[in-house]
Amino acid sequence: MRKSQFVKGTVGAFLAVAGLGIGTLAVAQTWPTKPISLVVPFPSGGTTDILARALGDQLSKNLGQPVIVENRPGAGATVGADYVAKAKPDGYTLLMGAVHHTIATSVYKKLPYSFERDFAPVSTLAMVPNVLVINSAKTPAKNVADLVALAKKASPEMSYGSNGNGTAQHLIGTQFQKATGAQLLHVPYKGSGPLTTDLLGGQVSMSFDTLTTVLPHIKGGKLTALAVTTAKRSSALPNVPTMEEADLKGFDIGTWFGVLAPAATPKPIITRLNAEIVKIVGSPDFQQRLLAAGAEPMSSTPDAFGKRVNDETAKFATLVKEGKVTIE
Repeated sequence: MRKSQFVKGTVGAFLAVAGLGIGTLAVAQTWPTKPISLVVPFPSGGTTDILARALGDQLSKNLGQPVIVENRPGAGATVGADYVAKAKPDGYTLLMGAVHHTIATSVYKKLPYSFERDFAPVSTLAMVPNVLVINSAKTPAKNVADLVALAKKASPEMSYGSNGNGTAQHLIGTQFQKATGAQLLHVPYKGSGPLTTDLLGGQVSMSFDTLTTVLPHIKGGKLTALAVTTAKRSSALPNVPTMEEADLKGFDIGTWFGVLAPAATPKPIITRLNAEIVKIVGSPDFQQRLLAAGAEPMSSTPDAFGKRVNDETAKFATLVKEGKVTIE
């Protein structure tokens, strides 16, 4: 190859790459030009759905385009995650992810996506404590010790509901059984909405649900909160002890929620989205809205969110192995 041909080819390649970069930047600068889909991998009525709709309202105003919450439940939140992982990476399909996804990585023997590889973290949104609740009229327990005593005597065994196999609620249930020696029947649902309906109706004995979903029923007296599963008490339920305070050592599992995009989404779009979410989470009105629902506001940088995903994937891999939780 002659030198002039090599130079010409090199310059052409450089211009092509530069053109691609300019094109990506231009897309990011004009984004968004149409409605954005925020996928919730659970049915309506649960914490993920509540938080997504609260964020979507504010994002719609800030971005000047509708943010439409799209519920795609199933398989412990993995159906919705798979849908977003395979979506076009253009900033118009996002996932309201949660701690469940870092658990599913170890629980499911085969997943059609990698939560660490196929998603670009944008920002966390909130941390929500999980709380052990019982039906106030049907389960005569005033504290965790009472409940454990009832569970050990029960025949048939008492049941606990979760919002799906491989979710945080499922894993907390296995940890609770390990810590207490009580045998419980696990009843998985497609989300917290249908679970709460059955708990109120007495079809299941208890749940370890996220506080946002059950808080109205606790305040209304239909459900009794016995303990939160986080290391510290919830500001929304200051009189409810932690599991540690109820003499169950080593409990510290809460449910975080955050927004993620398909992995190849242009970085300028991720940066713009992160800035908007951080601004929303930092606003007094939005913070009050979350706190009133039992959620602790919590934004982050994309890198910090990515580190949380990696760290908790490793953490839950150990708990999943200890609890012998596997799903085909």
